[in-house]
Amino acid sequence: MSGSLNIPRHVAIIMDGNGRWARERGLSRIEGHRAGAESVRAIVRAAGEAGVEFLTLYAFSLENWVRPRAETSALMRLLTHYLRREVAELDKNNVRLEAIGRLDDLPKVAQRELEEARRATAKNTGLTLILALSYGGRAEIVDAVRGIVADAHAGRLKPEQVDEKAISSRLYTARYPDPDLLIRTSGEMRLSNFLLWQMSYTEMWITPMLWPDFRKPEFMRAIEDYSKRQRRFGGVEPA
Repeated sequence: MSGSLNIPRHVAIIMDGNGRWARERGLSRIEGHRAGAESVRAIVRAAGEAGVEFLTLYAFSLENWVRPRAETSALMRLLTHYLRREVAELDKNNVRLEAIGRLDDLPKVAQRELEEARRATAKNTGLTLILALSYGGRAEIVDAVRGIVADAHAGRLKPEQVDEKAISSRLYTARYPDPDLLIRTSGEMRLSNFLLWQMSYTEMWITPMLWPDFRKPEFMRAIEDYSKRQRRFGGVEPA
């Protein structure tokens, strides 16, 4: 099916609804997160099969640290478990793992597992899976501005050299193209501080489906819808 579609090069996903999914079933929030991890596995596989080059998943935001300590600790354990369990699968499927965000905020064990997974998949040439961890869009821009100020103070950058390219090159995502398509589950209509600079012209696709229920058929519906759109980047529609 994907052969006849205009496949987005880079898909970003706000994986929303784990807690609601669990609450509707009388389960704990962590059970919702565990169910959501199964959707991650399914969508990584689906994206690779569809020919997507980059898939960025909003896995843990800076704001998530304010959640109860028991939940954040459980999420970090789940992240560590996911990395250990999935690295062989990712490598088998030629997926390269990367991560963006303030990664030093993560527990040391999670940092080690993440680095090992990145190293184990570094030579892969298929889908690049980017996990946004301890990530915030505004924080990313702040960090980029700090880099610009430091370079200016050191005499490596003049004020007139500060342009969009200078900022983009100092973002966490400097090595990746901007997202073509944003998918958000659970029906919420907001960006939630995700890739604020990068998504200036990103197409959006919102579904009421909760993330633990999101699988390949729904993912491909988003791709199909994207394929029918005409991206003008501020220009006019052809006559």
